[in-house]
Amino acid sequence: MTRSRNVLWALPLLASLAAAPVLAQDTAEQPAAETEAPAAGAGPVGGDLTLGETDGGVPGANGQQPETYIAATHGDWQLQCLRVPEGTDAEDPCQMYQLLKDQNGGNVAEVSMFRLSNGGQVAAGGTFIVPLETLLTQKVTISVDGGQAKRYDFSFCTQVGCYARVGFTADDVARFKGGKSAKVTIVPALAPDQEVELDMSLSGFTAAYDASSALRQ
Repeated sequence: MTRSRNVLWALPLLASLAAAPVLAQDTAEQPAAETEAPAAGAGPVGGDLTLGETDGGVPGANGQQPETYIAATHGDWQLQCLRVPEGTDAEDPCQMYQLLKDQNGGNVAEVSMFRLSNGGQVAAGGTFIVPLETLLTQKVTISVDGGQAKRYDFSFCTQVGCYARVGFTADDVARFKGGKSAKVTIVPALAPDQEVELDMSLSGFTAAYDASSALRQ
């Protein structure tokens, strides 16, 4: 029996915020600031930096990160799950995952998919992660068994890579289930006249898709 869960599933995004630049000032034109020794254990450290305060209510403050694990393997797809904290009623959300390689066997991109229980026209969601050196304006192209290709926009980039968060219709999913292999095509930013074609195996797709979590959008 298919059970939908109101659990938000997302790949770990290792985005970092750039620190604001520190502008040098001409001290010759600025009067020297008066200094006063701060009270012990209080006040700023180093002038503008503070030690902060402990907030016990912040998730992950104890250094623990959500645990992920591989629940099963179906053909060329893994079923990756996120272990939820004990004592909750929710079940571990799972998504299907495949690492895409080039013709030389090098790791190039990653793809994950999951079902949507209330997506309307969108039956499933997917995330493609490609190298930062990808020409984003050329989008990512997906075709099944040499059929008509569909192009998808990229959503954002982090230090990990560039992400395309896409939605698949029921017809798209049916083509994946009935196909043998899909081709994922991206364009390198440094070689815009070339294409990088990656094979996405559809072996085990149906079993992995049916075993993935049905999430609410």
